[in-house]
Amino acid sequence: QANGKLDQDKLKPLVGVDPIKVRFVANTGKDMPWKFSPLQSSVQVVPGQTALAFYSATNPTDRDITGLATYNIVPAKAALYFNKVQCFCFEEQRLGAGEQVDMPVFFFLDPDYASDPTLKGTKEIVLSYTFFQAKR
Repeated sequence: QANGKLDQDKLKPLVGVDPIKVRFVANTGKDMPWKFSPLQSSVQVVPGQTALAFYSATNPTDRDITGLATYNIVPAKAALYFNKVQCFCFEEQRLGAGEQVDMPVFFFLDPDYASDPTLKGTKEIVLSYTFFQAKR
């Protein structure tokens, strides 16, 4: 996935493979006043299939705030196969006072996920984001 180009061979949903549940979690750092949540609790994907999910962020304060999201994937081994094509976490997000925005994450699981013996029986992946204030 170098240079933002997608490997089209990886974007062929595997046939005869059980779907994986990708669950979405949202947190904020202790100094971040935003309200931040996933707009869907989970999606089902088979390796090689793209998926689009959205998170919502609201700045309830009376001042502009710039935030930066970090992410975590559980189980950690699954992170090797989790490919974010587009994500709000790639750059800082600035929300004006009282502003609300829906932010997409477009992703796919590498088809090699299905053949990794250490992930056999893993039916759920958790994608968790935490927003922190970028600067004060």
